[in-house]
Amino acid sequence: MTVPDTTAVPRGRPRDAAVGHKVVETVLRLIADGTTFGDLTMEGIAREAGVGKATVYRRWASKDALLLDAMAEVDNAAMPVLPGTSFRDDLVVAVETIRRRGLAKRDSAMLRNMLTQVQSNPELWQRYHETVIAKRRAALARLIERGVATGEVRSDLGSDLELLVDFVTGPMLTRTAFRHDAPLEAGLSERIVDLILHGIAPGA
Repeated sequence: MTVPDTTAVPRGRPRDAAVGHKVVETVLRLIADGTTFGDLTMEGIAREAGVGKATVYRRWASKDALLLDAMAEVDNAAMPVLPGTSFRDDLVVAVETIRRRGLAKRDSAMLRNMLTQVQSNPELWQRYHETVIAKRRAALARLIERGVATGEVRSDLGSDLELLVDFVTGPMLTRTAFRHDAPLEAGLSERIVDLILHGIAPGA
């Protein structure tokens, strides 16, 4: 007697990863070209990507979900590999990543758009913070903790890692996000890190 094959067969067509990537890249291109988050629609994105609206909705239940995936893709592509040669070198790489993102048309457009969501769409901002920003901040906090452990950061500062993360990222983020006319010249990351490490007071 032949035993019937009861292996479940997935219904419908399997998802095409290339289609999902194409849709995300379309979102990033539209934003880099000046389209705001508010102006984006699922129908418009599908049309620009050359896919059906149903195809987009099968992958993302809402525009916010699609935007989160797009922002995560940009962030993952920009995650730095720390050299590990010294605490200063690792800090420079972390700050330099922010500078380079400020120079990249697509990345800077995404950042400016995301900042507008703080007031207009706080739920999206919160989800972005939890899924994207928190990962970066945690990595930088671990780097600072290592600096405390090796004696390259004052031990009394180790109890306020959140403040130290703000202190490291703040200067470059201010230039890239809020001062569009500010230069982002080569060597700026090293200057910022040295100011952080050595202070601005005479003899510091």
